[in-house]
Amino acid sequence: MTATATAGTTRTVDRALALLAEVCAEDSIGLSECARRARLPPSTALRLLRTLEGSGFVTRDDAGNFRAGSRLIQLGALALGRQSLVRIAETALHRLVGATGESAYLSIAGPDDTAIYIAMVEGTHAVRHTSWVGRSFPTANLAVGKALAGDVPATGYVAERDRLEPDVTAIVAPILRPGGVAAAMSLLGPSYRIDNPTLHRYGAILAGEARTLSRQLGSAPPADTTGQETGT
Repeated sequence: MTATATAGTTRTVDRALALLAEVCAEDSIGLSECARRARLPPSTALRLLRTLEGSGFVTRDDAGNFRAGSRLIQLGALALGRQSLVRIAETALHRLVGATGESAYLSIAGPDDTAIYIAMVEGTHAVRHTSWVGRSFPTANLAVGKALAGDVPATGYVAERDRLEPDVTAIVAPILRPGGVAAAMSLLGPSYRIDNPTLHRYGAILAGEARTLSRQLGSAPPADTTGQETGT
């Protein structure tokens, strides 16, 4: 590759990254504003944004504005997996596996009503749920969606059977931060092994760990004093 070609490629990458930074700075942004901020002609910005869209790094909403795409969110989640939230939760995930033998996950909210697993500790049973770290999935009607929305009963956890995956039970609790939900912590295991008494016992353990992490993040959710059990 000639020096001229190399310089051209570098300039294209720099421009694409500048546009990507502007898209990530907002919930959504129009073409004209994105081009103006990146100091690019709208035609050039559109060409580069279409390339980024084709690779999943950006997406367009119904109004034609640009948002961060699923591939970018997944890469960001993988990077986040090495940062503070995962470091804070790592010990709790190991304790959950030690207490239950089931796989423990940490997830965060993604775009467009999705969630992304950003960390996990694999269970110790021969039959166990294996890593979904970096994967995004829709949260509609799922326990993890309710947890990330803060829609949990006084027990501090929600549970479901056989929703996202056949024969898998999910038990999920929110990790709170001041002003909202930072993440959700889950136990996933085969439904045949998690009967109702086991589910509620695991749920209590999970909710306790989530409350501890919430306090570390500056939030102090109330302990469950009602004895109420969440449904499956």
